[in-house]
Amino acid sequence: MPENTPTIALLLRSLTGGGAERVMLNLARGFAESGLKVDMLLLKTEKTDSEQLPTQVRIVDLQATQLDKSKNFKLPTSFQSTTSIPKLINYLQQEQPKALLSATHFPNEIAILAKHLSRASTRIIVSEHITLSVESKRVEQISSRLIPLTARLFYPWADGIVAVSQGVAKDLANITKLPLERIQTIYNPVITPEILLMAKEPVDHPWLASGSPPVILGVGRFVKQKDFPTLIKAFAEVRKMRSARLIILGGGRERSHLESLVSELKLQSDVALLNFVKNPFAYMARAAVFVLSSAWEGLPTVIIEAMAVGTPVVSTNCPSGPDEILADGKYGFLVPVGDSSAIANSILSVLNGNAKQVDPAWLNQFTIENSTRNYLKILDMATT
Repeated sequence: MPENTPTIALLLRSLTGGGAERVMLNLARGFAESGLKVDMLLLKTEKTDSEQLPTQVRIVDLQATQLDKSKNFKLPTSFQSTTSIPKLINYLQQEQPKALLSATHFPNEIAILAKHLSRASTRIIVSEHITLSVESKRVEQISSRLIPLTARLFYPWADGIVAVSQGVAKDLANITKLPLERIQTIYNPVITPEILLMAKEPVDHPWLASGSPPVILGVGRFVKQKDFPTLIKAFAEVRKMRSARLIILGGGRERSHLESLVSELKLQSDVALLNFVKNPFAYMARAAVFVLSSAWEGLPTVIIEAMAVGTPVVSTNCPSGPDEILADGKYGFLVPVGDSSAIANSILSVLNGNAKQVDPAWLNQFTIENSTRNYLKILDMATT
């Protein structure tokens, strides 16, 4: 075994994106702070990747070159991922990490396949961050329709399987036909000391100044999964009852559709569709209400982040995660998916002073310390 063998390797598509990426960043930090050598394996690297990782974590680029750049030919995302398999096989054979943790569906399958082709002894743990049965039917990529089949084929080969919520675990067990006992639920490492510090930083947006009308906040990619049209329609109902504003932090292919809806409802002066920001926590801390309008999730980290900075939450009771995070509605409002009136009524309830208080002890299960400890157990690296 090489002298500089990394103890743990983490495999992810890239470090740009949403919740799964932040989870892996936090886990890399948690593992490194536990004294372990950590490699971050990426199927796609970006210039900002190294800025987001602890300095002691090494980035390994598994990105494969495009087959025909001269004709601007672009492979489907899933196939692009498979072209990284030879590099991952070579990595496992040469570096021989004791364990590899992958996140999200295609990297999970790649990790499992690469281990068996390389005949490495590395322990492969795959983590699922979304409700696959819904995802496979609702996303636009045709290749996603095969997810239930490929999960059933590949996941039994993994040395361990993690789901980020009980709902995801039950859904995955149903898809793969594996016993639920084979799938361990570990909540994401969301809450860090930095979140509370960043929440206190100033925000350069006039709507969040003291004395301004209350701001309702949404955060997420502008895609169908997040169902921001329902949130905008809910805000239109709220706006009929009282002065308020809506900010959505995100970006994506649905932007023009959302802008058209805002114009149609004549809300241009009270709705801001912004890009992602480096510090969403400062926005959350100054918002009157945080709203998750998603049609499906896994364990939406943004709800936990909003709770951590003390912002009341309204969320759809989508599969999966919001009901577990909010303790079946004890710590926030749960409403049906796609019901703009229910969202509006819950927002108005919060704005009228009926927010639900969160027990700080409840949030301990979502800390980086708790999650790191649980992952180290399934990786068979738990320390005493």
